[in-house]
Amino acid sequence: MRIRWLLPVLALLAGCTQPPPKTYRIGFSQCSTTGPWRQAVLAGMKRELSFYPEVEQLRMLDAQDDSRRQAQQIRDLLRSGIDLLIVSPYEAGPVTPAVEEAYRAGIPVVLLDRRTTSEDYTAYVGGDNVEVGTTAARYAARLLRERGSVIELLGAPGSSATAGRHQGFTQALEAFPNMHVVAQVNGYWNPTTLKRPLRAVLKAHPEVSLIFSHNDNMGRAASEVLQELGRAGKVRIIGVDGLALDLVQQRVLSASLLYSPAGEDAIRLALKILHHQPFKRENKLNTIVIDSTNVLTMQQQSDKILTQQNDIEQQHNLLQNLRATYSNLQTALYGLLATLLGALALGALAWRSARKNRLINHQLALQNAENDKINRQLISQNEEISRQRNQLEALAEQARADTEAKLRFFTNFSHELRTPLTLILGPVEELLAEGAALTPTQRQDLALVRRNTQRLVQLVNQLLDFRKIEVGKMAVRATENDLVAFVRDIVEAFEKPAQLRGVRLQFLPAEPELRAWFDANLLDKVVLNLLSNALKFTPDQGQITVSLQAAEDGRTLRLSVADTGRGISEEDRAHVFEWFYQGEQGAPGSVAKGSGMGLALAHGLVRLHQGQLSFSSQAGQGSTFTVELPRELPAELRAAGGVEAPASAMDELALIPADFEASDSAVAAESEHQTLILVIEDNAEVNDFLARKLRGDFRVQSAADGHTGLRMATELIPDLIVCDVMMPGLSGLEVVAQLRADWRTSHIPVVLLTARNAPEQLLEGVQAGADLYLTKPFNPAFLLESVRTLLANRARQRTHTRRELAVDAATVAATNPDQKFLTDLTAAVEAHLTKTDLSVEDIARALGISRMQLYRKVKAVLGTGVTDFIQSLRLTKARELLLDEQRTIADVAYELGFSSPSYFATSFRARYQVTPSEFRALHVSSTP
Repeated sequence: MRIRWLLPVLALLAGCTQPPPKTYRIGFSQCSTTGPWRQAVLAGMKRELSFYPEVEQLRMLDAQDDSRRQAQQIRDLLRSGIDLLIVSPYEAGPVTPAVEEAYRAGIPVVLLDRRTTSEDYTAYVGGDNVEVGTTAARYAARLLRERGSVIELLGAPGSSATAGRHQGFTQALEAFPNMHVVAQVNGYWNPTTLKRPLRAVLKAHPEVSLIFSHNDNMGRAASEVLQELGRAGKVRIIGVDGLALDLVQQRVLSASLLYSPAGEDAIRLALKILHHQPFKRENKLNTIVIDSTNVLTMQQQSDKILTQQNDIEQQHNLLQNLRATYSNLQTALYGLLATLLGALALGALAWRSARKNRLINHQLALQNAENDKINRQLISQNEEISRQRNQLEALAEQARADTEAKLRFFTNFSHELRTPLTLILGPVEELLAEGAALTPTQRQDLALVRRNTQRLVQLVNQLLDFRKIEVGKMAVRATENDLVAFVRDIVEAFEKPAQLRGVRLQFLPAEPELRAWFDANLLDKVVLNLLSNALKFTPDQGQITVSLQAAEDGRTLRLSVADTGRGISEEDRAHVFEWFYQGEQGAPGSVAKGSGMGLALAHGLVRLHQGQLSFSSQAGQGSTFTVELPRELPAELRAAGGVEAPASAMDELALIPADFEASDSAVAAESEHQTLILVIEDNAEVNDFLARKLRGDFRVQSAADGHTGLRMATELIPDLIVCDVMMPGLSGLEVVAQLRADWRTSHIPVVLLTARNAPEQLLEGVQAGADLYLTKPFNPAFLLESVRTLLANRARQRTHTRRELAVDAATVAATNPDQKFLTDLTAAVEAHLTKTDLSVEDIARALGISRMQLYRKVKAVLGTGVTDFIQSLRLTKARELLLDEQRTIADVAYELGFSSPSYFATSFRARYQVTPSEFRALHVSSTP
């Protein structure tokens, strides 16, 4: 009877137990587990799984970078009975069929980091490798200021990550024409196999200034190779992964692009799918640049996440212990219930045990609620960290954009310094061509030269005003002046460039005098830019009309500049006043293209004057720019202390377009009176002492080490070099040896300074090619006299070289680099003698050097300009051709590149004091 009563009781107790929760099994097919990034993926998955106790098992299989093995492992996971499959393919094609089988079998498939060739998958999560490459290229351009040579360290050739990062990097670099990838090295993601080919590439390309590595591990290996080659710190390294933050902190890497392992994201996405919650099919993770500006913040965030994860694991362990306790108590309860079957006397004890069991369940429920609260707090903290990271990324991107804009502004604004040199070209070349006593017109041209040279100094001072414009504090200091006289002075200065191109320039003021308040130093930039653009876009034989009149209300003045150029296209009109915008360029025969800032600067300056700059244009007929200015300005915009000097003073203006190229003769006029000496000395005090002693008689440039000095010597081509022997990196003896080996610098006299005075050391310096070897301490007066003597000897050598060249340039044997240079120069000129528009740039391009290097080399070797050398060679060749009676004088003129026979006759007579016909009559008649 008692047994029959106990059976329903036991059945009721058994029915009160809760059914076990639904559990899931997830399979993960990983292409490889080697490398920090792959290990971080698995670690992230395990961390995230601690939030999901319903996941019974995460089974991971390593394919070891074998596509066939990975396909077989995917099928094995399917047969084992998984609920969801996560796949990170090694190669897209071979793995695709196995992934399609899983998808068609109803198993959700999440692709991690890499894709297959099919659309049969449930969701994708991972980074964008193309975006990683693009971000790396843009950061590299900012780091190198858009100029430099790059080596790219590729991953495995068949890897989609390699292809994407390479594609993004090369495509983004196309926006920076002065940056080039000079070599690529396949590293196969392996730092060990990378070193040997990278070492060979670095030796073959010493000019490399940056290495882009497809992961941080190869970047670390590249740093070790640079350390071996003694180039550590001279070549920047950009890596990818963003996991080894210590490499960025220790400056082993200049930066690393964060490529999120996405393990946590993959598990969160998988659980949404298993719980039938809404999810996104495509989940691309963003990347950021980790460099010295944010690496500490990233490290602190990472440490904080690890600390929170440790807390979570402790809570998880406590929960497991409580569950184990619960399980043990439940087992004990079942034992008690079994005992009740044999002894009714133990019923009371079983009842007490049941009450105790309910109390434990209540405690577990409270603990679970606490754990849920902790989990929600952790999720909230993670979201806050992500938000802060996005803010840091946005701020960093904004800072980079602002810095780039500032640098471009300075670069383009410095282009205006070429303006006065260009204005020197016209009058000086006319004086050189005529060679007679100065006429009043020539004296006027020389006055124009003087005024524009003074303008150079003013332009340098105006460059410093950039800071005021940047912060909006460029003050207008207006004075009351005659605007008609002010504009007339500027227009007159453009008459010479306009005449050279046959452009008719008119100034049509409505009244003889129009008084107004304006800042001459700012308004002249407005008028100059408008006239420069008009001259640039007006074709030869065109017309420019400048008009000035008062408005109908009498309170404003209207200045218009109209041209007959091509006009402004429809697509360019909306961007005319935008900074750095460059639309269609000038007409044929006009000057070089502008910097894209002139009209934007003019627009801003007019607004500072409380005026307005507008334009109208018709395609094919020209454009008209109109400046409307108020005649009266508020008191706060007027200059304190009374009326300033009239703005029409010619020595206060730059009166020529900023895009004209200075000629070889114009540069020569400045260089003939300023001997340039380069001081290379690593001791700052000695460097300053030498510069001060030499600066009284010469122009001086300084360098603090041998590498910098060698680069400056190649770029500046100084007249003499004073160099220390003992310097870090490149010694003075090595500097001399490289100078003598380069024909661009082989002619430069070198004075070596050293504290070593042993005879064999002095002999070593002379053998290296030094012209003078002075030991420290030296007499400054003796140094100055030695410099003057070396320069005088160099001048006598130039005279001797010219004499040899005058005899017969073709017979001068190339026994040293200077003579070889003269031979190459003569050959380059003779190859282009028939070109009437032969320029200095053409010769420099043929020799593979810059225009300034060519000028200073010719000036140092021959003591003359390149244009004079070309003219001399043409006239020397003319003497030979005139002896041939089969050629007419006109034939000789055109064959030698003269624009007309009359110009040829004038040049020939100025050189030889006889006309070509007189020369032929004297020499041909006397020839037997």
